[in-house]
Amino acid sequence: MTWITVFFFLLILINSVQNKFEEKRNVLMIIMDDFRPAIFAYGDRLAKTPNIDKFVEKSFYFTRAYAQQALCAPSRNSMLTGRRPDTIHLYDFYNYWRTFVGNFTTLPQYFKENGYLTHSVGKVFHPGISSNFTDDYPLSWSNKPFHPKTESFMNSAVCPDGSGVKKKNLICPIRVHSQPLQTLPDIESANEACRFLKNNKKQAKPFFLAVGFHKPHIPFRFPKKFLGNFSETDFDWKISPYKPLDMPDIAWNPFTDIRMRDDFANLSIPLFGPIPKEKAIKIRESYYAAVSYVDDLFGKILTEVNLENTIVLLTSDHGWSLGEHGEWAKYSNFEISLRVPFILYSPEFQLKKRKPIKHIIELIDVFPTLIDLANLSKLPKCKTNKKYLKACVEGKSLYKILKNNSKGTLPNIALSQYPRPNIHPKLKSNTDKPRLNQIKVMGYSIRTNNFRYTMWIKFTPKNFTRHWNKIYARELYDHRFDDEEAINLVNSSFYKQTLTRLENKLITCFSK
Repeated sequence: MTWITVFFFLLILINSVQNKFEEKRNVLMIIMDDFRPAIFAYGDRLAKTPNIDKFVEKSFYFTRAYAQQALCAPSRNSMLTGRRPDTIHLYDFYNYWRTFVGNFTTLPQYFKENGYLTHSVGKVFHPGISSNFTDDYPLSWSNKPFHPKTESFMNSAVCPDGSGVKKKNLICPIRVHSQPLQTLPDIESANEACRFLKNNKKQAKPFFLAVGFHKPHIPFRFPKKFLGNFSETDFDWKISPYKPLDMPDIAWNPFTDIRMRDDFANLSIPLFGPIPKEKAIKIRESYYAAVSYVDDLFGKILTEVNLENTIVLLTSDHGWSLGEHGEWAKYSNFEISLRVPFILYSPEFQLKKRKPIKHIIELIDVFPTLIDLANLSKLPKCKTNKKYLKACVEGKSLYKILKNNSKGTLPNIALSQYPRPNIHPKLKSNTDKPRLNQIKVMGYSIRTNNFRYTMWIKFTPKNFTRHWNKIYARELYDHRFDDEEAINLVNSSFYKQTLTRLENKLITCFSK
């Protein structure tokens, strides 16, 4: 073999490797709704999630990933624009960021602008005015977003009671053929995702496919067969059904959307609860059955995915409380409402076993991480007084952590917030979901390696002013012995220096 032959052989080899590296990977992003990490592989031994568990075996999974606000529309807007709620000023469902604040580039829009076919299935952006009644089409999506026909029945009277009368119940196990159009929204979404994946297996153009499941969000309407995975005795948890004594009233949410359901409306539940024990057990059982239901649909979608050239992310918009602190909802700054699953697979990393990562991350990290994994051009960080750049992100890319398992090289904190219309919760007010002009208090929360610290301060929505000197309540929880955040240590002299340090850090981080 002459040196010329060797040279050309090496040149072909180098070009082949380079082309493979530069090949654009497909991206599949799956967003569950109200999904705390009720996953067996995450250590929840009650969960029946065989498909997610199997996916975890070949993936990175972050055990401490956090939403920026525990409410659907603000969380999704934040995640899909890569910006914090205080930047996009969207704390409710009633404004569209492009016309209200700025024409910010979204995650799917960035992929579309870089030559990707982008497609939305189900609940990705929150539907309605918060995404311009179009799911931000055509700016974010190449095709008109797919919405299941049965979405229109999600809160209808379709739950048969014992006498055959159909009601708007919270707990609603059903037989699928008995439902309108003989199907359910998430089944329709899974079928559409499978159709899209089958049709694009041999397409030259890479795709960004986002699939949003509605479950395990209430009402708990799911195929009855998934109740067979559980026993009611599994869900008689030994936690107090009452609000902790040292929990400030302003941190409480009255879970009004539970109270208004037909099967709960006549229980006359007091403002601070508790709900009857047998109802608590039923809610927990139904939540876990709904999780098993979407786990089954997730497995069906994965069978159509070519993992050799597809990045896959499974996450949620926020968590959900199953009686912790006596609450049954999200709408708070507690760990249980903010912590979400974050399971990430990339063909770039051939893992021999699953890789748990304890580094604290945020949902605003999704945007920069996925474009890094897809080898797209990086976006600049949004900086002070330049927050209205069309294309920038406030999150951090997790690529270095994935590649080097590096620790300490990236910020190890999470920032979250939640608004309130009153200092004290009320049943006949919008305590859980205040509109922008109703907000009087904002709870700002910082999660560090060992602590969660939350300040509830005066907030002026007219000009989005934080009044750090007007504090209504504070919370400090030490996760070294209190993962349930049941013991508020804010008045403990032992933690005085810790509290001062965290308060300074929180104010600094939110004031950038």
